[in-house]
Amino acid sequence: MDSEYKGKVCVTGAAGYLASWLTKRLLLSGYHVVGTVRDPGNKKKVAHLWKLEGAKERLRLVKADLMKEGSFDDAIMGCEGVFHTASPVLKPSRDPKAEILEPAIEGTLNVLRSCKKNPNLRRVVLTSSSSTVRARDDIDPNVPLDESTWSSIELCERLQIWYVLSKTLAEKAAWEFCDENKIDLVTVLPAFLIGPSLPPVLCSTASDVLGLLKGETEKFQWHGRMGYVHIDDVARCHVLVYEERSACGRYICSAVVLDNNELVSFLSSRYPSLPVPRRFEPLDRPYYEYNTSKLKSLGFEFKSVEEMFDDCLASLVEQGHLKPVQSSSI
Repeated sequence: MDSEYKGKVCVTGAAGYLASWLTKRLLLSGYHVVGTVRDPGNKKKVAHLWKLEGAKERLRLVKADLMKEGSFDDAIMGCEGVFHTASPVLKPSRDPKAEILEPAIEGTLNVLRSCKKNPNLRRVVLTSSSSTVRARDDIDPNVPLDESTWSSIELCERLQIWYVLSKTLAEKAAWEFCDENKIDLVTVLPAFLIGPSLPPVLCSTASDVLGLLKGETEKFQWHGRMGYVHIDDVARCHVLVYEERSACGRYICSAVVLDNNELVSFLSSRYPSLPVPRRFEPLDRPYYEYNTSKLKSLGFEFKSVEEMFDDCLASLVEQGHLKPVQSSSI
């Protein structure tokens, strides 16, 4: 696909699960992409990026470290757009404030400080999370959650939901910084990503899905009720809100919301040969839906839950993580 040149953009953490798909979509759209990675010379980690269509002509990989101020200056300078998807790896921690919260916030601010130095910058698109709207005590089950809602800092601290807290505080810090420095910011709030993995090594999200398809319940038990979305939809959403001049504020990106038992009922029916768990113990979690009318008003259409899992399974089979699986729809 030989698209017209659309300008130069930067994607942070380009080798990641979502960022790889975003890089793919940008290259297919005709952009020159500067991707930041921890080590451009690590062939195992970046080889899949060089296989993308257009990569040899329009991709440059640059070393950058989220925790070093100024580390993104070279990658961002001269770019018209910056897609900040990189996020520190969040692991169980004895000191979550120092090891999870501060890196998430400072990493985002370090990228934005580099953006501030770039006179060519038109817009920044930040990958946040749908979790930044749903961790609340006062959810009304009759009113779908929209972009005006924020997760409760107090609730996150009380329940020690460090991932949700880190994403919420990082996005809030980004909005404050961009308002003060007159940077055009749009944020995308994806639900749980489902779909093919371009990197050969599965990230924790893809590994959790693989475990569920193999009959494991440990990682998914805590999900309760969760939004799900095709990873390619999230990549396309990023490109759309960057290109659409009227786009502004936050955009929830979620195709469907399911509780655990609805999810495994669907999976076991569609893929009867897989040892998918038959049921989960119900969790005392509030019922909610997402209002995605803001994104749909830009003409966006979501892939179905069938498409997201069919594509996910095909990828897992192709990469050797699962044996060939036949869908009940075939």
